[in-house]
Formats: sequence, C-alpha cells, structure tokens
Amino acid sequence: MKKPKIGLLAMIIEGYEPIFPGILEGRTAYARELADELGAYADISFDAIATNRREIEETVRKYNAEQCDGILMVLLAYSHSGWIINAMQANRLPLALAVLQPDDVMTPAFTEYDFTINQGIHGAQDNANILHRLKIPFQAFAGSRKSERFAAFFRNFALASQAYTALHSMKVAVIGKMNNMGDVFADDLGLTMKLGCEYSYEYIGTMRALMDEIPDADVQARMAYEREVFDIDASMTPQVHGEAVRQYLALRRFMEDGGFDALTLHFETLGIDGRFARLPFLAASSLMADGYGYAAEGDSMCATLMKLAMIAGDGNATFSEMYAMDAASESILMCHAGEGNWKIARHDRKPRLIDKVFNEGGLENPPTPLFTPEPGPATVVSFAYMGNNEYKFVVSYGEIADKCDLAGCEMPYLFFKPACGFEKCAERWLEEGGTHHEAVTLGDTRVFWKMLAKMLGITYCEI
Repeated sequence: MKKPKIGLLAMIIEGYEPIFPGILEGRTAYARELADELGAYADISFDAIATNRREIEETVRKYNAEQCDGILMVLLAYSHSGWIINAMQANRLPLALAVLQPDDVMTPAFTEYDFTINQGIHGAQDNANILHRLKIPFQAFAGSRKSERFAAFFRNFALASQAYTALHSMKVAVIGKMNNMGDVFADDLGLTMKLGCEYSYEYIGTMRALMDEIPDADVQARMAYEREVFDIDASMTPQVHGEAVRQYLALRRFMEDGGFDALTLHFETLGIDGRFARLPFLAASSLMADGYGYAAEGDSMCATLMKLAMIAGDGNATFSEMYAMDAASESILMCHAGEGNWKIARHDRKPRLIDKVFNEGGLENPPTPLFTPEPGPATVVSFAYMGNNEYKFVVSYGEIADKCDLAGCEMPYLFFKPACGFEKCAERWLEEGGTHHEAVTLGDTRVFWKMLAKMLGITYCEI
C-alpha cells in the first residue's frame, strides 16, 4: 500500500522575531526535523513555516492543490486563531492539531526564549476553539513527539486521512444482490453523498466475455505461480485449476479496466447465467490478496468497508462473517463460503487450494483457498446503515486464536476471541445493529476507525 501524504502546517506569529532575533529560523529547523521524523509514516509536504494569515492561507491552498490526504497543524509558539478562519473554511482535507513541545521537561535553566518556544499549548487551545465554532472536525494530540503514543496517533491519522481521501474517488462494482437480505441494502445515493464513493451496477456477462479474451499463456503463468503459493489437492485437475485462474484474471482485468477499487459479487448470478461451471472463490480471494475490497452477496457497503480495511491494515484484511460461538475456546468462529485473503495465512502452514464440495446454483466444485490467519491481535468491523442516511462503525478488538483444527471446515476460517468476551460481543453486536458481514484486520486498528468516523461524521461504536 502506498504511503499517505500529509501537509505540515507549522505556525508561529512573525512578531516574535524582533524580540528574539533568529527565532523563525530556529523554529523552521525544528519543523523540518519534525517533518523528517514523520516521514517514517507518511510522505510529508513542508516548505516553510507560516507566520501570518496570508502564509497560512497560502499553505493550506497548496496542500489542497497537491492533493494531500490530510493536514497536521502544529503550534511552534503562539499563533492567532483568527488567521485560520478563511483557510479552514476553504480547506477540504482532514485535520489534526498536535501540541508538541521541543522540550518535554521544564528546567531551572530555562530562559524567556525557552519558555516562548514551548508555549504552543495555549495557541492550540485558541485555534481549537475556532475549529469547534466553525464546526470543523479534527483529531487532537498533546504529548511528546518522541513517544510511541504520538507515533501511533500520527500513523492512524495519516491512514485515516488516506482512507477519507480514497473514498472520494472510490468506485465499487456491484454484480447482483441477494434478495431480502436486509442488512446489505442501503440508500446508494445517500451513501455516495455521505462518503463520496460511486456504486456502479455491472453485469456478469462482462466477466464471461473477458474470460474468453485471457491468453492461455497468462493462465499458465498464473497457475505456475499458484503452485508455489498453495499446496494444491491432488484431486484437482489442471483444467479445473486453469478455469478458476481464468476467472481471476478476467475479474482482475474487469477491475482494472473499470477503475474499480472494490467488488461485490452475488454468486447466484453465475448459476442463473448458465455459462459458468464453478463459483469464483479463488478469484475473489486473490482479488483481496491484491488489495481490492471484496464482499459477497451484493453487499456494497461491506465491499467499501473492506477497501478501507485494506488501508487500515496495510493489506492485512479479509472479508468474513460471524458463524458460530465456541464456548471451549471462548471465541467466535468466523468464515464465509470460500473467500478469504490468503496473504494473511499463518506463516507456519502453507495455504491449500482444495477441490471444495460446494454446489450452490447447481454448479460444480470450485477450487477454494483453505487457511487460517496468523494468530495475534485483530479487529473486527461492521459498516451498518441505520436508516435516515445515518451510518455506524461497529468495532470489536480481540485476538485471532491459535486454533486451526477444524478438519471438516472447507473454507478459510478463524477463531476470534473478543477482549470483551465472546458472549458479550455477540449480544452487543445485536444491540448496536452490527451487520452479519464484517472486515477483519490484523492488529489493533480501533483508533483508525474512530478517527475515520469523526472525519465522515458517522457513529463509532466500540464493543
């Protein structure tokens, strides 16, 4: 995944220079040092500090013109809040306001100059008040710039800003929708107005036509690659494997040609169409491994969520659903019919490609990736429509259990052990209206989802 791009808006009033000659040069050097440190998490845009209203407005215009993902505001001493009004009203980028002193400890040796350059907190309060009055959301941090807490704050802000920006150019392909599965339905136009993304209803015939155009040499090359990636069941013939690969290559070309970032494909459309022998479990799984968003059964909201999860987890995300509770391990079994991002498979077991018995729609056995993810911290997220153009992220943090003993489970699966308890998680999910399709990210991504919810003006609910 590419790095986010963040503009650094470092502010101080120019009136300090006559009192402390050289202070602006010193604060510029400090800001450059900060930009270099932040470069570990994002591409930082920074040319000069802003010392008056005109420079603040020019800097904010520049970051918008450069298509930065967000702006980090830092007070290098005091800076007037009145100077940011026009700049912030014209700004379209997510904001963070951080209090970062050059010195974390006040010492007896401090001079008036030292106190001056460490007084950013009251300037930040002044500016924050104006942002509130302008009804402009922002993320806030106060603490040491050398701390792990700030590193985590900035990384999450940068990623959430990248996701916010990505939504405004995101294009989601919708091929079919399961009738009467209520929680996959929403107001697409309202969702576009809320998020900025586009939902394009496409046809399964396009995939079928593209399958015929894929060169045999490309199919053979991909099959050779997958023989290295997977342990392939001996019962699977090269012809069956090749057909599944052709489906993947066709869907990949479909995504590229259409400029799509995410896909939801209702598998019943393939059976009804009559020109397909098998369901594209391998294709859907490999699209996720490529970083695309994916959800089943026409769930366009979860497909959107999955693309955001790819950003949150740096590609370490998968589509799934809560399937059953397991009291023995105090966890929830999560799996879906046969789709999963095999890039997150546990390192000590090679993923398999099995000849799965699955005849939905009257079709034949589809080649299906089979694996369990790497054990460790994980976050499960639902994107729920609550009616009246109101939306909610329902989030649960826990861990993926070191458990992969379901010999009869022929689909990617994991055991999620919520930190709040598996029964409480299931109960609260119902109470909060969380959907039955979810995105799973490896690691703790709760701050990302909380920040993104604030940027989008939607509800964040942590279970």
